[in-house]
Amino acid sequence: VQLQASGGGLVQAGGSLTLSCAASGVTFRDYDMAWFRQAPGKEREFVAATRWSGDSKWYADSVKGRFTISRGNPKNTVYLQMKNLESEDTAAYYCASSHNRVITSRLREVDAYAYWGQGTLVTVSS
Repeated sequence: VQLQASGGGLVQAGGSLTLSCAASGVTFRDYDMAWFRQAPGKEREFVAATRWSGDSKWYADSVKGRFTISRGNPKNTVYLQMKNLESEDTAAYYCASSHNRVITSRLREVDAYAYWGQGTLVTVSS
């Protein structure tokens, strides 16, 4: 399985960006997809996650109301729409996929996801 993320770039504070991620080589179903981010010198942190159906979604408190995760069609794609970006959102953003359905209590954990993309850099200038 390979994940390819794209859409990062430089944007001014208050601006918007949409990240995309496509998974290839997937032969299984009912897996979850998520976005994490990692700022320089910090640990990787959870941003958002969505189920296979795309109906259930979870967000970090820091992005709730500004970011929207969505599952594409086909289901092996995931998007992260980011609005009202802040300088604190500057980071490398990684998409991730589980191998099967993750229990809800673990959706925010890095170790819950088996496959990772290469990261796409988002820089927000103030």
